[in-house]
Amino acid sequence: MKNTALTDIHVKAGAKMVPFAGYNMPVQYTGINAEHETVRKAVGVFDVSHMGEFILKGENALDLIQRVTSNDASKLYDGKVQYSCLPNEKGGIVDDLLVYRIDEKTYMLVVNASNIEKDWDWISKYNTKGVDMKNISDRTSLLAIQGPKAAEALQSLTEVDLVSMEYYTFKKGTFAGVDNVLISATGYTGAGGFEIYFENQYAEQIWDAIFKAGEPFGIKPIGLGARDTLRLEMGFCLYGNDIDDNTSPLEAGLGWVTKFNKEFTNAEALQAQKQAGVSRKLVGFEMIDRGIPRHDYLIVDADGNTIGKVTSGTQSPSLQKAIGMGYVDTAFAKEGTEIYISIRDNKIKAQIVKPPFYKAPNPLKGELPSKFSKLIKHKCLKIQLL
Repeated sequence: MKNTALTDIHVKAGAKMVPFAGYNMPVQYTGINAEHETVRKAVGVFDVSHMGEFILKGENALDLIQRVTSNDASKLYDGKVQYSCLPNEKGGIVDDLLVYRIDEKTYMLVVNASNIEKDWDWISKYNTKGVDMKNISDRTSLLAIQGPKAAEALQSLTEVDLVSMEYYTFKKGTFAGVDNVLISATGYTGAGGFEIYFENQYAEQIWDAIFKAGEPFGIKPIGLGARDTLRLEMGFCLYGNDIDDNTSPLEAGLGWVTKFNKEFTNAEALQAQKQAGVSRKLVGFEMIDRGIPRHDYLIVDADGNTIGKVTSGTQSPSLQKAIGMGYVDTAFAKEGTEIYISIRDNKIKAQIVKPPFYKAPNPLKGELPSKFSKLIKHKCLKIQLL
């Protein structure tokens, strides 16, 4: 079992620690619901240093990325991030990942913790043109600071203008007195915020600085339990649950990151699947009757015939109702369709809905966040009040 550079801090803070992807990780501190609410309404900090980071460098770095990922990385520019997939050769997904363009010949790939070795081996197999690959996972720490108050809480720690950063972009700069920190306007919660990459030796210094700066904003440490409920409310896929080696990106609703204007692993078969249509789809659903869906519960029709399987499910802290995702036969995938979740041999009624389940509050109802105010002043955003 591996530890992150902050494991001792989590233990001292009273976190409940659990094994996850080969790491000893905090699942909760004060409780999942309270931590979930902190991220939705204020700001919370996740230690996600278990994630993997690869550096690809050289004349053929982009060519390699284009051949192994489904999205079109040629659209990236310096400081831009892209969500993508690593398709396998049989129609499934090796992993989903983020691609960071540092410069024209240098990229960083961020992969899931459970797939670090698997992804490294997969990409290496296709590295036939001498791209310099470095696995920096073990020496890199990653904090996700998420929530509507994240920019305000962190701004005193850096000269980078956090409010002006666009979604899925990044900058390098000094953060909490540490040089060469990568600050990324990304996240996995739907609550806004940043992900901060830095070397392990600075982990405690940066952690302490973040909590000191964020104290006036109600900042709290958040565990992986709330991370899961937050991502599920947004309908974000979790590898190993909602997508895996046997799920097609088209079945999973990831056609938007599957671009057929280039050659990549299994592109021809995926394009044929797109033209023929998929036989099953990943859908979101809300429970109508009382019951909480769980991973691998069967989804059935009114007659009890199996039509699919639950991949993720929880009681939503924000919505106070049970929600879930799962694959169903395409005939049952239409929004509004009634389905049933088999819970302890009982058919519990649910309804297909389109994610995200949680809709962020309309910023026009009340005081505008400073980011919107700036855009309106400079006439970069036209807002029609209805």
